[in-house]
Amino acid sequence: MTLIRVPQSWEISENQITPPEAYFNRRRFLKSLIGAGIGASLIPLNACQKSSSETALANSLKLPKLTAKTNPAFSQVDRPITEEMLAGKYNNFYEFGGTKNIWLKAQNLPTDPWKIEVTGLVKNPQTYDLDDLKKKFTLEERIYRFRCVEAWSMVLPWIGFPMKKLIEAVEPTNDAKFVRFTSFYDPEITAGPSFHLGSLPWPYQEGLRIEEMANDLAFFALGLYGHDLPKQHGAPVRMVIPWKYGFKGAKSIVKVEFVQQKPATYWNTLVPNEYGFEANVNPNKPHPRWSQATEKFISVGPGLSWEIKETLPFNGYGEYVKDLYS
Repeated sequence: MTLIRVPQSWEISENQITPPEAYFNRRRFLKSLIGAGIGASLIPLNACQKSSSETALANSLKLPKLTAKTNPAFSQVDRPITEEMLAGKYNNFYEFGGTKNIWLKAQNLPTDPWKIEVTGLVKNPQTYDLDDLKKKFTLEERIYRFRCVEAWSMVLPWIGFPMKKLIEAVEPTNDAKFVRFTSFYDPEITAGPSFHLGSLPWPYQEGLRIEEMANDLAFFALGLYGHDLPKQHGAPVRMVIPWKYGFKGAKSIVKVEFVQQKPATYWNTLVPNEYGFEANVNPNKPHPRWSQATEKFISVGPGLSWEIKETLPFNGYGEYVKDLYS
């Protein structure tokens, strides 16, 4: 088995570091241009490049609005909602690469048309398109904490519906003990990170016990910040399991399958000693390579800034889920 090292959020890859000789040569070059009165013209160029990137990011977030009432039980969090542009450019989406700035690559994800197959040990197997999901299930907004296994966090206003509503619609049989969630995969589009060695267990799959899926917190998100779900967040539908680490929330789901045996899942298959199947947020259980006692909360500011917060058991949702693990 090939072990994959997941870079921490603060790390910079070697190919992003400017070599010293290039840095100093560039400084000398700019100095000579400024002396000739030309260097000042480079400043608007840099501003234009930044503006172009920000415009592209903003355009990726300009999506059709979704009408949904905020569920009062999930409307308050003890920290501010993360600013939309920050959340939109800082993502994990391993199908498009292993860095955080994959939002632009994720725009290649084809989302129209989209089908989700619900199958396995159920009495009423279904295949839904997005219009079916929006008509069949009443959408609501829920403001949830989001905690990554890499020890950073956000607060996000998801729009979607409780997973238990899908359970009610398809009626699992008594033999169904687990649920497998499968993400979109096309090797021409979602090739994964360029730095991996050997094969990876595509497509991305995640799993829950059926009791976990039936919990009030478990959520299918179709939207975010009042509109359709952006591609970098896992459009058009993703899992949101707020008491677990973020990697448990499979993105761009195409299949939900009720099964009898515990399914193999992506990160648990790759590195089982680092990424457990259960993966509940636990400040007292460190990752083998870093502590989970605190987290870096992405806060509102002029740029990407961090605020250190204490990590809460079950990400602060223990009252809803602790009985699942007693």
